[in-house]
Parts: sequence; structure tokens; C-alpha cells
Amino acid sequence: MRKAAFILFFGLMTLLPELTQAQCAMCRRVAESNTESNSNKVGKNLNTGILYLLAIPYLLGAVGVAFWYKNRNKT
Repeated sequence: MRKAAFILFFGLMTLLPELTQAQCAMCRRVAESNTESNSNKVGKNLNTGILYLLAIPYLLGAVGVAFWYKNRNKT
């Protein structure tokens, strides 16, 4: 049961990026329109948002590894 849940979880995680690919075109369009109008504030906010999106998976992975490391000898 535990192995099946593990496989199901990572199987679903591999499918999620395809659902979010539609947003890439929107981000690109916003970035291009703001570069043309010389609006740096929106560009900076977009870069901050990208950094948040980039950092979240690494933070979740680090928390998962720390949780696993803490509980690995308690069985």
C-alpha cells in the first residue's frame, strides 16, 4: 500500500507541469508588453514571482528530506 501511494504521488507530480504550461505564454506576453512600455515595476514584480515559484519546490524538498531524516530511525 505504501509503495503504491508513493508511485501514485510521483506519477501525479509528473503530470502537473503540463497543466501549468498554459501560463507561460501569459507571463511572456506581460513581460514583452512591459518591456515595450518601459515599465520596470511590473518587470521587477514578475521576476520576484518567478523567484518564488522557483524556490518553493526546493523548500518543500528540503522540508521533506529533513522530516525523513528526523524520522528514519524511529521505526
